[in-house]
Amino acid sequence: MIRINLLAQKKRAERSDGSQVWLAVVMVVVLSEVAALFVLHGFKAEELTQQQRKNAELTSQIEQAKKNVANHEQVKADLALLRLREDAIQKLQSARSGPTAILMELARILTPGRGPSVDPDRLAQLRRDNPLSVFNPNWDSRRLWITGYTEAQRKLRLDGKARDGEDVSELARRLNLSSYFYDVKLLPATRENDFVKFSIETKVRY
Repeated sequence: MIRINLLAQKKRAERSDGSQVWLAVVMVVVLSEVAALFVLHGFKAEELTQQQRKNAELTSQIEQAKKNVANHEQVKADLALLRLREDAIQKLQSARSGPTAILMELARILTPGRGPSVDPDRLAQLRRDNPLSVFNPNWDSRRLWITGYTEAQRKLRLDGKARDGEDVSELARRLNLSSYFYDVKLLPATRENDFVKFSIETKVRY
């Protein structure tokens, strides 16, 4: 009687089936990893594209900024030159109109019935505090006349004659009140016949 060992064949068949299943599992895992890698690569590629786009935009902005500031020093130099010209023009205008304004103010001070250019509120406050510090509106300015007028570096010297010392004091008082004069100094006066010879030094604003 012939005996055939079917158990060994069955075991081999089971091993073969197991290997096929394992191989299938491995293939599925590998394919899954490959698919995941493809998806991840797609995401990374998109991120890289976005980052490159941002970098390109930043580079463009930097280049534009460089162009904008390329002539910055030239612009600064031009502005400085313009300021110097404006200052020069302002000084010329001031030198042209300033002395004229001072002469006009002095004419107002010496015109009968008129007085210095002074803020009304300030004048009212001075009148309340010390009535003697304000000018006399009834003063006859014809009692005084100017014989010398010298201005340099906004420093003015007035020479003149007056009927008496009170006339000189009235002129000094008016100069002190005027918005055009400050630091008024009355120099020692001398008597000359029937007149008082005086000199006043003051600084001018214009």
